[in-house]
Amino acid sequence: MSTTLIVPGLRSSGPTHWQTWLEHRVPGSIRVTQRDWNDPHLPDWSSRIRREIVQAEGPTFIAAHSFGALAAVQAASDHSNRISGALLVAPADPERFGVAEFLPTNHLGFPVILVASTNDPWMSLQSAERWARLWGADFINLGAAGHVNSEAGFGPWPEALSLLERLHRAAEIRRAAERLAALSLSQTQPVRRHWLARRRHSLSRASTIGEGSDLGRAASLLRSAGWVVHAPDSAMAGGNVATPL
Repeated sequence: MSTTLIVPGLRSSGPTHWQTWLEHRVPGSIRVTQRDWNDPHLPDWSSRIRREIVQAEGPTFIAAHSFGALAAVQAASDHSNRISGALLVAPADPERFGVAEFLPTNHLGFPVILVASTNDPWMSLQSAERWARLWGADFINLGAAGHVNSEAGFGPWPEALSLLERLHRAAEIRRAAERLAALSLSQTQPVRRHWLARRRHSLSRASTIGEGSDLGRAASLLRSAGWVVHAPDSAMAGGNVATPL
């Protein structure tokens, strides 16, 4: 079973907040608690998230809101190999809290979805888009949705479940692609380099692989997600280069 860390923002998320609603509907959810919900101290907050990441079992996902999203990004960037995906909803502006210099400014290394709104009092849409680009996140503009909290009408929020499912699917495809590359590499000559291409581009291995094999199952999963699988020899002839997911 996977673990989903629910990471609230300043003053936590009350019983009518979408995070509380989500927590009750996702098996394996763990709410990260802070020592002082009224003191947005980045080192303290991120250290508690790190502790939960290290202790989590199975694939680990994050559903964070507001200042909690900033703490989650800092913590997760230190343990990117343990994180399968992160949903960052209405992150607070790092500049407003004076913590921008302590946050990563590169792709985080795992699937990320950043949700923002046009009238969020804690982060402008332009700033949210900029951080999404830096972190390599898929960006979703909800329109005039305020701070995407209970005050803005976000109690039960089925779209949050859909977005988490989208992250689960992305993580599954990523694992399949890595497994495909590893299995392909083990079956070729040591001097031959294998490669991964992004969605809708080529992946190494022949389409004639038996669907009952591990390699075949991985290839089948990738095809169902819109990838194209080619034989390694034809890929090499095209001069493709290894590209990480």
